[in-house]
Order: sequence, then C-alpha cells, then structure tokens
Amino acid sequence: QTVTSGIVSALGRSGLRGLGYQNFIQTDASINPGNSGGALVNLRGELIGINSAIFSPSGGNVGIGFAIPASLASNVLEQLLAHGEVRRGRLGVQAQDLSADLARALGLEQQRGAVVTQVLPDSAAARAGIEAGDVITGLDGKTVRSAAELENIEGLLPLERSLRADLLRDGERLQKNFRLDAASALRLRGADLDSRLAGAELQELPLAMRQRGASGVQIGEVERGSRAAVNGLAPNDLIVAVNRVEVGNLAQLRRLVERAGGNQLLLTIYRGRRAYLVPMR
Repeated sequence: QTVTSGIVSALGRSGLRGLGYQNFIQTDASINPGNSGGALVNLRGELIGINSAIFSPSGGNVGIGFAIPASLASNVLEQLLAHGEVRRGRLGVQAQDLSADLARALGLEQQRGAVVTQVLPDSAAARAGIEAGDVITGLDGKTVRSAAELENIEGLLPLERSLRADLLRDGERLQKNFRLDAASALRLRGADLDSRLAGAELQELPLAMRQRGASGVQIGEVERGSRAAVNGLAPNDLIVAVNRVEVGNLAQLRRLVERAGGNQLLLTIYRGRRAYLVPMR
C-alpha cells in the first residue's frame, strides 16, 4: 500500500488521447501502477477523485497525474444502478476547430469555439435551429474552445433538462435552447430495421471519422451465426449505400430500408479500402 501527496494543479482537464470523455483533476501527487484506481482525498480526508492516468514520456511519474472527479464517478455509479448502463447525450453536429484562418474567413475576431460543419437530421441541434457555419462557444454555461471539447462537454451534460447553447452566427451572438438526445439514439439494432440485418449493431460514425470527411453508417458488433453474419457483414464495415442510394447517417439508412420493405436489399459497404456489394437475404 502506498500514500503519496501533492497539490491540485488544475480542474476540468481534457485533451488526453484515447481516454474518451474527459473532465480530469490534474495533480502532481505521484500516481503509479500500484495506486491508479485509488482514492484522491483532500486534507479533510474527503474523497474528491479517483486516480486514473498519468502523462509521462518515459512511463514513470513526472508529476502530471489525472483523477476522475468524485462527482462524475458518483453520477456514473447512479446511472449504472438505475439503468445498467451509462447514458450519454449527443447534440448531433459535426464540428471542427476554429483556426485563425477560418476565423478571418468568417469575419470573427476571436479564435475560440467549434465551427459546425454539418447538423445531423432529426437531432437535438436540428430541432434547436443550430445551422452549419454556426460557431458554438458554450454549452450550458461551459466554455467550448475546440471540437474535441464540444464532444466532451456534450457527453457529460444531463439528458433530462433544457440546456443552452451559445453561438456566433455571422458575427452575431445567439442562444439556442435544446434537450440532448441519448447517444443510444445514434445506435440501433439491425433487427429493429429489417430481419435480414438481425445480429448487427448499427451506429453513427465517430467524430474522428466524420472530421476526416467520412459518411455512412458503421457496423459495430455482429453476432456470430446471426443473419447479418451469414449475409456477410462484419464489425467495422461501413454502409455507404442502400439499393445504390447513398447513405449519410442512421436516419437516412432507416428511411431507405423501410422504403425497400421486403423487396431487394442491396448494401454497398466499405471494408478497409475496398468496396463491396452485399445482397441481404
């Protein structure tokens, strides 16, 4: 057993690669493999965080450690007990960082925010009236400095209440009220669309893929021996067309599959860098 001491260097840290939603407490207290996952306590012995990660070029402690805030860990626990899963929210936009060149092109003085490049159909953003070209500078009072920070903040906001987005549109400051969609709304079971897709999990593309210009619907897990597997679908396949009509997202996929009814269902997929036509039987 090990006890280390230090100070809290910063709150609300993000930007660590590969760690999902991020809202860390930064501390210089030594965090090593033996005490990662342990308690971060204050001088009164009260739990304030769960030690989770370190930044280290060499793999050893360099005085930069990160802990999940106790309030966030408590919220996750409550959701697991109540629902059996953690429910995240999604605004339903694709965004990119507001660079200096882009700020000048948009006639903006500030270089902070996330520029909306696309609003997903039937999303919380679409219902709120957020448009492509808007610059999101805040969500529910929290400052948005980049596209990555936007995704992080929206994933940590509650689903059950009205929230506010702070925007810049053509240099004018606007506010839009919205309620987040559950992230599960951006994922569905193939069986809920068509029996020929049974066993496949369908989901919207991750932010990183959308930012690279990709579109379509990604296949997540595929149950072994399921109808989707027998038809030739595999995890990470990318559905880009149904009956040779392009698909950009789940809403479009749903409409095209429903339009086909029980008739021919021909998917165009990308697997790696190759395209395939897959008839669904």
